[in-house]
Amino acid sequence: MRGTMLKPIIIAAGGTGGHLFPAEAVADVLMRRGERVVLMTDARSGAGQSAVFAGCEQHVIEGAGLAGRSPALVAAGLRQLARGTKSARTLLTTLDAAAVIGFGGYPSVPPIVATLGLRRRPAVILHDQNAILGGANRMLARIADHLATSFPKTEAVPRRIKTTLTGNPVRPAVVNLLAAPFVPPAQTIDLLVLGGSLGARIFASLIPAALAALPEPLRRRIRLTMQCPQPEIAAARALLDAAAITNDLAPFFTDVAPRIAAAHLVIARAGGSTVAELAVIGRPAIFIPLAINTDQRHNADAIARKGGAIRLDQASLTPPVLARAVETLLAEPGRLAAMAQAAAACGIADASTRLADLVQSCVAARVS
Repeated sequence: MRGTMLKPIIIAAGGTGGHLFPAEAVADVLMRRGERVVLMTDARSGAGQSAVFAGCEQHVIEGAGLAGRSPALVAAGLRQLARGTKSARTLLTTLDAAAVIGFGGYPSVPPIVATLGLRRRPAVILHDQNAILGGANRMLARIADHLATSFPKTEAVPRRIKTTLTGNPVRPAVVNLLAAPFVPPAQTIDLLVLGGSLGARIFASLIPAALAALPEPLRRRIRLTMQCPQPEIAAARALLDAAAITNDLAPFFTDVAPRIAAAHLVIARAGGSTVAELAVIGRPAIFIPLAINTDQRHNADAIARKGGAIRLDQASLTPPVLARAVETLLAEPGRLAAMAQAAAACGIADASTRLADLVQSCVAARVS
């Protein structure tokens, strides 16, 4: 087993929680095994709030997304990426890294590209949390040694790269609820709504209007927990209170895992981490993918095809349509239980361990 005196393992991740959560989970496993972990991230990263990353060396690397930008912004982004790659190459040379793990998104690009041309090139492993390979990982797959996937069928994977299904690492708080049984609703129905960083504002108007359209006897049984932007809470609560729906609204919940476990039905976006957490705990869901994000549509379909969720597209979704979907599911406790079981069958609770094993095996192969 490698130890703390050996070459460090670099984690390249940043930006949104979808990239940081799996990176944090794997870093935790590696550090518990005695590995020295170094984080390369971007300036907007929330890694500073992580207890795990607080225990490791961190470096901010410049980077920029290029997709959908004007020519002028693309040119500026390329200059940022070039500066970030130069900085990352200097760090990788100084650190003499054993491996670099990229978790997708533009913050992972400079550290991975920087491995090219190094005299002692580290092992390069990519992880993708979605059911279709992301743009950054599609580009980086050409220079990576191995790709770790989160779904049994991941689309747009280049043929030449070695792949291993590891699943999407989730936080220990989620894994600890692996055995939490799903109990179909008897009287009170616990409904959880998770909007995600880009979805909560739309949900703040859509969800209350849909629930208010339910029959009164059903409304009075619902206990709603909903992620909601602070400026929207007053209006959403007024509508829910008028509809006699018990509600708990907040911009963010620090205890999401137990709230998922307590839910009879979850309405959520379909980001990689959200889908993975719902699958590991095993809860039925209505997924409403972010309209501009094809990754989320593929993620939702991966669970829906197995019977663990249904997918509703935002473009054609109205409060009455959502109300009918919710009412139909809540009227069939047996179906909810079957969906929970199907979702759980999609979960990979030991994804963090699998990915850590893969990284260490790639390092060992380089050494031998």
